[in-house]
Amino acid sequence: MSSTREIRRRIKSVDNTRQITRTMEMVATAKIRKARDRIESARPYAMKMLEVLAKVAANVEGELHPLLAVREPAKRTVIITITTDRGLCGAANANILRRTEHLVAAERAAGADVDIFAVGKKAINYFRYISYDLLDERRDISDNPKFSDAKSIAVILIDMYTKAAIDKVVLIFNHFKSAMEQKPTEIVFLPIKRDAVEEDDAPGKTGEYTFEPSDKEVLDRLLPTYIEALVYRAMLESAASEHGARRTAMKAATDNAGEMISILTRSFNRARQAAITQEIAEIVGGTEALAK
Repeated sequence: MSSTREIRRRIKSVDNTRQITRTMEMVATAKIRKARDRIESARPYAMKMLEVLAKVAANVEGELHPLLAVREPAKRTVIITITTDRGLCGAANANILRRTEHLVAAERAAGADVDIFAVGKKAINYFRYISYDLLDERRDISDNPKFSDAKSIAVILIDMYTKAAIDKVVLIFNHFKSAMEQKPTEIVFLPIKRDAVEEDDAPGKTGEYTFEPSDKEVLDRLLPTYIEALVYRAMLESAASEHGARRTAMKAATDNAGEMISILTRSFNRARQAAITQEIAEIVGGTEALAK
């Protein structure tokens, strides 16, 4: 049995760890609220964007926008993998990386070359570790993404797709469903699906709206903006998921530390009682020896 001094040292060490994990849990809880507010504030913009796109697309006849062009089968696919810059968030990053590897295998089996655009240090470090060449990378933005970060990513991919340098772009990120649940999600956002921006009963067909300078020019401007907003929304979802996963992981660590302290405390009490019993036995034995 361990000595009481050693057990006391372990109890103190675990308690210090519990204080750290509890603090990280509280910080993550506060950040979840802010991240959720950012997602909810961005949702009306995204919905209005789709509404306007539907009306514009309903008025554009004939010409096909380059971002709507479908090139099948895809010969070159780009996968945007969004992970975190920091760890201690459970299996959030592992699920994304595993999903990415499965998609890479599927695309290669279909005969496509695959490039990865890594967002977050965890994705960057992982693919460098397995010696995978990256198309591009972004770091130090996962905790608090800005629209400019999303735009810088979208501009590169829009330019490559417009020039037919790539045929397909897939976005993989953690979708924030709640503080307790985050779901790895996969979205093909280039080419833009026509049904995402068209409606059979779109009000624009009735002449309700007049677009200046022209329907096509408005569509040319809105489609890239739609892509930028989509990437930004995914980054916001990933940031909220990071905080949710970290809160869950830190809560589990705090609870486990509490259980460990309880077990160690019982072990400490048993060791102390054993030491006291041994001392009493030695005193009684010494007294009897002196009496004889």
